[in-house]
Amino acid sequence: MFAAATKNFVKQVGDGGRLVPVPSLSEADKYQPLSLVVKKKRCFLFPRYKFTSTPFTLKDILLGDREISAGISSYQLLNYEDESDVSLYGRRGNHIVNDVGINITGSDSIAVKASFGVVTKHEVEVSTLLKEISTRKINFDHSLVRQSRSSRKAVLCVVMESIRTTRQCSLSVHAGIRGEAMRFHFMDEQNPRGRDKAIVFPAHTTIAFSVFELFIYLDGAFDLCVTSVSKGGFEKEETATFALFYRLRNILFERNRRVMDAISRSQLYLDDLFSDYYDKPLSMTDISLKEGTHIRVNLLNHNIPKGPCILCGMGNFKRETVYGCFQCSVDGQKYVRLHAVPCFDIWHKRMK
Repeated sequence: MFAAATKNFVKQVGDGGRLVPVPSLSEADKYQPLSLVVKKKRCFLFPRYKFTSTPFTLKDILLGDREISAGISSYQLLNYEDESDVSLYGRRGNHIVNDVGINITGSDSIAVKASFGVVTKHEVEVSTLLKEISTRKINFDHSLVRQSRSSRKAVLCVVMESIRTTRQCSLSVHAGIRGEAMRFHFMDEQNPRGRDKAIVFPAHTTIAFSVFELFIYLDGAFDLCVTSVSKGGFEKEETATFALFYRLRNILFERNRRVMDAISRSQLYLDDLFSDYYDKPLSMTDISLKEGTHIRVNLLNHNIPKGPCILCGMGNFKRETVYGCFQCSVDGQKYVRLHAVPCFDIWHKRMK
């Protein structure tokens, strides 16, 4: 009976399919903001999901004792008074038969009257919550987390908003036959006992709620799925392995790109130097032939092995040479290797 009324409320209020009716009056207090519920798909024949309440909140499954202080705002949503006739035939009728809990023998419809009065909406401030949980991690040793992780169909969700009554409310149901000129023709001659039922429940009873799914990574970090496109669940080890592989691949690609850019820039610089050298007359470039300048020497004659030229041996190819200069020193080394032409003259021209 309560479930039939909350389903009808969600159907009329709508909210884009995000609202979920509270299935039982005895569990209504477990669907408060930041409470945890388990979402599980029934089977492939039923596209709808089943939400099961838990006695835990989001803080209970997080590491550390720090409280979650995200604010909860509330405001009046609407004044809800509803009287509706519901057919007992079809899929919806089959669900209602199990919910109303009255004698429906010989009836084809039921009348449901729900007087909820003014209802309020209580919702978590999402931006504040996202900032607060950005550094928190899930405790995988918690019993709820372990059980949900072992089930392939279970998804942990956190209640983000709830809709509650503000006063004592009543529900009444009557089973009968739909008449032609009036709403119901009551079957007094067929023992109508048990065809009427009414309940009264207290103020501040939750009648509907909405959730955000949790996507939990292998390292304990988690995301709130704030859109219907993103889906919750637990990260699989294969997914984490592939993600690590792609991250490492991207790092290597970026490093190789930077190295190639540096090599390209150095190569362009050397090309400019060489072109500048060859474009000038010999008298301006052959500095080593002038009196008082440094002298080319064959380093092999001084037991120094062949090695890369200090000027052009650091590009794409390790250009090596046996020539050098003893009058120059670099990084504590008492000589430099330089090709006889043109690196020797370009080096000393720069030094001048």
